[in-house]
Amino acid sequence: MPTRLLSVALLLLVNACSSSPPVQLYQLRADPPGPALQITAGAGERWALGAVQLPEYLDRDALLRPSGQAGLTALTGHRWAEPLRDAVPRLLQQDLARLRGADQVWRAPVPPGVVVGRQLRVEIQQLEARADGLGVVLAARWMLIDPSGKSPAQVFDGRIEVPSAEATPDALVSAHRAALWQLAQDIQRRAD
Repeated sequence: MPTRLLSVALLLLVNACSSSPPVQLYQLRADPPGPALQITAGAGERWALGAVQLPEYLDRDALLRPSGQAGLTALTGHRWAEPLRDAVPRLLQQDLARLRGADQVWRAPVPPGVVVGRQLRVEIQQLEARADGLGVVLAARWMLIDPSGKSPAQVFDGRIEVPSAEATPDALVSAHRAALWQLAQDIQRRAD
């Protein structure tokens, strides 16, 4: 009898696994979603981008959507292809380099011989779908710090809302990417 129960349990397990929906992976694309206009930076001052902090709730592979007053729901079968803790700093550095110049923005620690005029620290405070699912909200605080300590740190706050035409996971991911691109533009614009 135990062998028969084990066989039935294994059959049920195989059935459950074979009927699960496929997982769709989503990537924040490297290319910015808008024109890469070069904004003139102050006298070629190089920046070192330090660690980019993200809220703990973003340290997972599932795409999230708000639920109720304070909840988040993982979208079943829809996952990030790369952890956001890796993708966000990489894309922010690439976007700032597009805006400032390829050799003007480095990820800390910078290579020997590269002198930076400012250290950039970024804290993403919110990066999530709007309650209606039709877009993304990004809130961030960033600091530009003089490594020599001769001038005080500049601290900025920003809130970006990127609408989307539909509430699909693909549109949600595109809105995430557009929000990061807008953040890079805001950082560059407000640093001048």
